Amino acid sequence: MIRPAVCGHWIGGDSRYCLATDHVRRYLPGPRCPEHTPAALLGHPEAPSDVNLWESSMSDHAPTLPAALALAAEGYPVFLLGRRKRPVANCPACPKAEADNAHDPEACDHLTCHGFYAATRDPKQIAAMHHRVPGGLLAIRTGRVCDLAVVDIDPRNGGTIDHQVMPPTRAVRTGSGGWHLYYRHPGGALAAKLAGHPGVDLKADGGYIVAPPSTHPDTRQPYRRIGDRDLAEMPPPLVALCRPIPAPTALPVGTVTPLRRGEGISDPAALLDANLRAVATAPEGHRRNVLYGAARGIARMVAAGALTPTDAYTALYQAGRAAGQTDRDTRTAITGGFRAEAVPTEGIAA
Repeated sequence: MIRPAVCGHWIGGDSRYCLATDHVRRYLPGPRCPEHTPAALLGHPEAPSDVNLWESSMSDHAPTLPAALALAAEGYPVFLLGRRKRPVANCPACPKAEADNAHDPEACDHLTCHGFYAATRDPKQIAAMHHRVPGGLLAIRTGRVCDLAVVDIDPRNGGTIDHQVMPPTRAVRTGSGGWHLYYRHPGGALAAKLAGHPGVDLKADGGYIVAPPSTHPDTRQPYRRIGDRDLAEMPPPLVALCRPIPAPTALPVGTVTPLRRGEGISDPAALLDANLRAVATAPEGHRRNVLYGAARGIARMVAAGALTPTDAYTALYQAGRAAGQTDRDTRTAITGGFRAEAVPTEGIAA
């Protein structure tokens, strides 16, 4: 059962939105109940329906404010993406602050900066976001922050619903023809992909999903909630498939010993430790970029003869996995960093 439209009129005196659901119709300012239509608020008679309907002039996107408010009332932090499913660009002040390591995305009070870090349950902030990003896609921040983990099934990449491990739960049909299955977060670390299930991703800590009634930018099809089930708990077999695959056994980082002082490197051990520590302490959402930077720094140590390629790769790989990066992202960041410093990885990145 699809939820009814919700009146999004702001009742200033009561500091709340109307949220009525009876006889709600879509108007340019958003869905409105009869008491709060634009004409009613001005004391005028209603215009013909083909004029006042939202779809008459704004058919490229659905009004998401009422849905955003309803999700926030359920406890889900929401924010807006651009029309291409990408986070809204940061304001000019934020990138510089991040470069100076003086800015915490989680603590930033800017309205739409830092992607899912801007997610909120505050109705006033949500309304301001919609004013700032008209036509943006509605998104939910996932993870333990709201007890939500979503199984993201993409048939285009071979994804299918596995009924043996995925019990019925709150479900959304995506605009691309896939599925979002909402489950309660089981706690602990979750992988980015479901083990043994191609085309099935997991959206949890550090992630987000597009929510109804957003429209997919390519197919022009809406995201639609199917049925009216509540969130289900993940059964143990599904939880097991969601857990990160342990990193392969390798040389412990503490036993990696720099060979000697290289050109321009007075204290190789301290430099190695500083790069690995940077990965370990990187804030969520920036860890892959920090890992890439550390890979470049440690690759320069390899080029200077201060560290063997194998030990360098092993130390970086373990640091990346310990910081919660997937196997694929860890390997990509390391090989990219080595390649940028012209250090080959053949034979060491199996």
